[in-house]
Amino acid sequence: MKYLNWHWLSLLLCFPLLTGCPLYSVSTASGSNSYISEDRRTSGIFIEDEGIELKASRRIHQQLGNSVHINVTSYNRIVLLTGEAPTEAVKTNIERLVMGVDNVRRIHNEIAIAANTALSSRSNDTLLTSKVKARFLAERKFQINHVKIVTENGVVYLLGMVTREEGDNAAQIASSTSGVRKVVKAFEYLN
Repeated sequence: MKYLNWHWLSLLLCFPLLTGCPLYSVSTASGSNSYISEDRRTSGIFIEDEGIELKASRRIHQQLGNSVHINVTSYNRIVLLTGEAPTEAVKTNIERLVMGVDNVRRIHNEIAIAANTALSSRSNDTLLTSKVKARFLAERKFQINHVKIVTENGVVYLLGMVTREEGDNAAQIASSTSGVRKVVKAFEYLN
């Protein structure tokens, strides 16, 4: 029993070193790192958002499998749905499934009625997200982790709890980034 306790303690102490991130860094399901100590959400809401994303994604996959391509992003329990569905009825069904997840406050349903995007389009979206993040860092007009970026088919969605000035700056930087077709603000404003 003593070995088990020491084992867990040593694992917890070494975890920040293994991840290469500060102590308060958490790696999300999407593979990004977020810094809880600098996030405007409470740590409980941060973890709840991760749970909402996982539960909603699982429900969608169980019901519809690979017939749709849907991304679920939760920020402060407000869910952004992006991707593609074959019909309006399927899009509505997805929203209903996600609304049934505990603690979801609101949904922004931005699912396109279209065939699933190709891998090349998704790769381009990943590149666009990286370019926007790099520009956010270079401009230094706000704390970068206050804005979450989701890119789908060249459209950049911006989420977060921000001031109006921060939101306007983020939208201006994103919209002037090469390759971005459109910017959609899904912010919660602090002022």
